[in-house]
Amino acid sequence: MSSFTQRSYQKELLDAEGLPFEDIKRNMDELDIINQRLGGHRITIDGINEMLKNAKDQHDPFFIVEIGCGGGDNLYSIKNWAKKKEHTVRLTGVDINGECIDYARRQNKNTGIEFIHSDYRQAEFEQKPDIIFSSLFCHHFTDEEMISMLQWMKQNSRLGFFINDLHRHPLAFYSIKFLTQVFSKSYLVKNDAPLSVKRGFTRSEWKKLFNKAGIPMFNCQWRWAFRWLIISFN
Repeated sequence: MSSFTQRSYQKELLDAEGLPFEDIKRNMDELDIINQRLGGHRITIDGINEMLKNAKDQHDPFFIVEIGCGGGDNLYSIKNWAKKKEHTVRLTGVDINGECIDYARRQNKNTGIEFIHSDYRQAEFEQKPDIIFSSLFCHHFTDEEMISMLQWMKQNSRLGFFINDLHRHPLAFYSIKFLTQVFSKSYLVKNDAPLSVKRGFTRSEWKKLFNKAGIPMFNCQWRWAFRWLIISFN
């Protein structure tokens, strides 16, 4: 249990340079399945829904940006949800990995979703996004990098931002370690999925990060399976 009291700063294999894209693609495909089966996409939809319901001015389309979008599966889920709910949304994904962006564009051809190859900090938008969010992105960064990211998300969003990420907990670690060893065919998933839990945050750590970022008002909700949905309105 003591190994979970502090965040791990061991780098994930996915963060290394020069990985073959086929390995990255398999990793993204399996993470999409995990998100579908364990409710990760549902948490993202809940974040969008809560922010839209609390928007003081209702307008079309709402401009939503995901940073660290990978293959674009979160944005595709939002697109389908918005269509069912008759919401008009403009969706943009940003990722620093050019091959991921190319893949996302191929996968989402004719969906109207835009993808930008850029470090999120250098991304340029025609207008200020209404909502910025990230999913399974924050745990890749150091605490200091996270503070800067929170400030950037607040400053660059009109309505606010939300985060869907991992809760560091031994049960989450051992569960995902067992599941990936049994079912995964990706060496990246087998290594990084359990490690990403160790790189995740506790509720008290989120509070410290937001306070250091100068954002005292936020809502941190625990969600199954061992996720945090954190919402901050501007």
